[in-house]
Amino acid sequence: MKTRTILASLVVFLAGVAFAAAQTDASLYLGTWKLNEAKSKFGPGASKNTTVVYSAAGDNMVKVVTDGVDKDGKPTHTEWTGKFDGKDYKVTGTTEYDTRSYIPAGKHSLSMTIKKGDKTVVTGKVAVAADGKSRTVTTTGAEPSMNNEAVYDKQ
Repeated sequence: MKTRTILASLVVFLAGVAFAAAQTDASLYLGTWKLNEAKSKFGPGASKNTTVVYSAAGDNMVKVVTDGVDKDGKPTHTEWTGKFDGKDYKVTGTTEYDTRSYIPAGKHSLSMTIKKGDKTVVTGKVAVAADGKSRTVTTTGAEPSMNNEAVYDKQ
């Protein structure tokens, strides 16, 4: 009986360790990221987030603030606060979409879904380099302006 209890405890412990190892560490993203336009590729008419700031927001939440320019060069500013749990959280500062969600997609990456109402308008991936000094955001959508690869350097 004692052996079964120890074995069961060990299995639960190892499953927990494996699950934790598969999760994306939110601290990888924290900080200020500046767009490296020379390394980035944007579709025609794309807006650009020139600065992205990730900060801890309590209760395992993350706040993401973006500043940039739209296709006409006018300033943009959005804010999102949520968890990397795949649930939709509200975005403020834009009429282009209402919610954004992130879910771990590996040790250093997140899958992202952006919605207007119940309709997905953009999907993407956020990947932090192994050295933590850069990150690449790849987005795909129905419009050419949504198909981009933006590279950011950590400040």
